[in-house]
Order: sequence, then structure tokens, then C-alpha cells
Amino acid sequence: MSDDRRAAVRRTLAGFERVCEVGIGTRHGVAAGLAGDGHAVTATDVVERDPPGGVAFVRDDVVAAADRGDPGEHYRVDCVYALNSPPELHRPLVRVADAVDTACCFTTLGGDPPAVDATPLALSGGDTLYVARDPDGVLVE
Repeated sequence: MSDDRRAAVRRTLAGFERVCEVGIGTRHGVAAGLAGDGHAVTATDVVERDPPGGVAFVRDDVVAAADRGDPGEHYRVDCVYALNSPPELHRPLVRVADAVDTACCFTTLGGDPPAVDATPLALSGGDTLYVARDPDGVLVE
């Protein structure tokens, strides 16, 4: 994801005070930027990661979290999001968001379509953010 695309995602998520990036991997640009702007940011991944300063980290598997009665406190934020999310994680991501009644959005890998009902939101830089849940209308008016 280019710097322009990361900046576009970051601007779009700026309306949320508390966010959780699911599957942060090693590309921390959006999470670091949001944390630097004063947002409370938590990141999850299935393997231990060293997140940037200001970003809390919880080792967790969103697939397992989706099957738990309570997915976990780290998902109780204003928005859960995932970047470059493969199709097999779209449903678990949305199930977690449903369980904690929060907004949910993601970008996909390359040309993969979303595997869940989602509203595409074209971002500057050429990326598409798919909005699967937006209970407060922050992302899609």
C-alpha cells in the first residue's frame, strides 16, 4: 500500500477516536499515523508483532475471536479495520464487529472482491475501502 493510499485510509478513519487494526503485520503506517494524531489504537495479529509507539498490541486470531462469545476487550472500539485483508478473514472480521456493535471496514488484496456485503468507498490514491458496518454513519453518509 503506497503512502498516498495509507494517508487516504488514515484520513477516512480519523472520525473514530478508538480503533483496532486487525492483522497489522509489518506495515504500521496507518496505525502509527492514527496514534500520532492522538487516536487510541490497538493492533492484533496471529503472531507477536512489535508495533510502533503509541499502538497497543494484542496477539489474537480474528477467526477464533469471531467464534468466542465475547471476542475480547481490544475489539471494543469505535471501528475495527483490516488492510489488505484476504477474503477468508472478511466474515470473521464482520462477526467480531457485530458482536461488539462497532463500525467495520477493510481493504482487500489486489483485485479480490469483498466476501461480505459491504459498501465500496473510493479513496484518493486509487484504493477502495469496503464498509461492512457503519452504525453511526461516520464512514458512509
